[in-house]
Amino acid sequence: MITVNNVTLSFGKRVLFDEVNLSFSKGNCYGVIGANGAGKSTFLKILSGEIEPNKGTIDITPGERMAVLKQNQFEFDELTVLNTVLTGHKKMWDVMQERDAIYAKADFTEEDGIRAGDLEAEFGEMGGYTAESDAGSLLSELGVSESMHQTLMKDLSGPMKVRVLLAQALFGNPDVLILDEPTNNLDVVTISWLENFLADYENIVIVVSHDRHFLDAVCTHIADVDRQKIKIYTGNYSFWYESSQLAARQMGDKNKKVEEKRKELMDFIARFSANASKSKQATSRKKALEKLTVEEIVASNRRYPGIIFKQQREVGNQILNVEKLSASVDGKVLFKDVSFTVNKGDKIAFVADDPLAITAFYEIINDEMKADSGKFEWGTTITKAYLPNDNSQFFTQNLNLMDWLRQYVPAHVTDADEAFLRGFLGKMLFSGEEIMKKTSVLSGGEKVRCMISRMMLQDPNVIVLDDPTNHLDLESIQAFNESMINFPGVVLLSSHDHTFLQTVANRIIELTPNGAVDKLMTFDEYIDDKKKKRQA
Repeated sequence: MITVNNVTLSFGKRVLFDEVNLSFSKGNCYGVIGANGAGKSTFLKILSGEIEPNKGTIDITPGERMAVLKQNQFEFDELTVLNTVLTGHKKMWDVMQERDAIYAKADFTEEDGIRAGDLEAEFGEMGGYTAESDAGSLLSELGVSESMHQTLMKDLSGPMKVRVLLAQALFGNPDVLILDEPTNNLDVVTISWLENFLADYENIVIVVSHDRHFLDAVCTHIADVDRQKIKIYTGNYSFWYESSQLAARQMGDKNKKVEEKRKELMDFIARFSANASKSKQATSRKKALEKLTVEEIVASNRRYPGIIFKQQREVGNQILNVEKLSASVDGKVLFKDVSFTVNKGDKIAFVADDPLAITAFYEIINDEMKADSGKFEWGTTITKAYLPNDNSQFFTQNLNLMDWLRQYVPAHVTDADEAFLRGFLGKMLFSGEEIMKKTSVLSGGEKVRCMISRMMLQDPNVIVLDDPTNHLDLESIQAFNESMINFPGVVLLSSHDHTFLQTVANRIIELTPNGAVDKLMTFDEYIDDKKKKRQA
């Protein structure tokens, strides 16, 4: 168990945490959520001892071992991949080093022999004799092939280092596992493996992630960082979100009786509990929900942006035709001979082994890059709004937000006064004096919210999104996701957010160096199809 007692942390006048009291229990997985800058990662660093709070203590049950997913990809550059994983169990690694140093002595004494015997016993009790095979299996399951296990870390690519560091954290069944954004740089198959691993994990897991599908798959509880406090709620992310929305609606319903509200909440709990029981990994989540009381469901203080797209006109019969389109970068083929037609009602997820292929495709169809060969044609009724992966070209002038947005008012809008522009910025949570902020001081998330304001101004009937959830907090991701579900026009999107793709897309196009794979299916169906082909 971990107990957080009266933890307070401030940086100058800014108070991040004020008298936080919590406990984390064995058998549960806690998803830490909060707005960007709320202190999620800082809280994990306090738990791991990397940062000392100004006041308060963190108490861990004596004898329990904590493992933390390392963020420094260069820390273990001189170690082999296998040894990097073994260092995850520090006590075992230290015993190994001392034992091997004794055996390497030229003048081996009787005292050395006694000490070596003690170390061998301790090593065996910690499972040391199967450590290398256990570490090797873990690496292989995370997609690090056996041929790489003796490679030095410095010779690996960044994404492969991430997998090794994840194996390091998971190694040896730690009593407390702390993970900050563990799904970064992992493919969907590896993420699925990690979801299953953590859903079955019997010790304490505390995780920060912006991946809602991942939080839903693994979490029994949500730790909400909000207004200098942290409160733990029972259930996964979707349960927390939907229950808090339900509670907020009930607060606003003055006509509904207390008994009716209580029954509505109880029915809601029962429905989620029944859904949780359908997953073979969800036993602990189901038990947690069954213990939940109606009183624990409260409305959230969170502010959600208002992402609302209106079409100036509906799309016509011709939307986008792509014919034998090919692109390469520095001699490397990104995609070749891609042909397809976009139809009314299409919400297409573009996927590729190389994300550069998707970005190149979007830049070509938005006239920002030339294709090697082939052609594309938009219909005459189409009004596009494009959210690029890299938005830096839009923020080269140091304008305030009002003047920045004014640049992008389309010709059909004739009354773009200050109140009009404030409305679009306000929907994206820029209010009051914030609209006079200079673009040079905006965070990554604030820039994306500005870009969404710009897109909403266009009244588009086709929306093109290249990894739209980058830099956004969960509230903005949730609002953007729901907006795309409800959008009546055409959506072309790519994303690392599983839930976004699964809930929006009704068609999948995979871009490859050998052409395009085009399937009318959901993202989950596409993933299942890929898994079957790998196993065949």
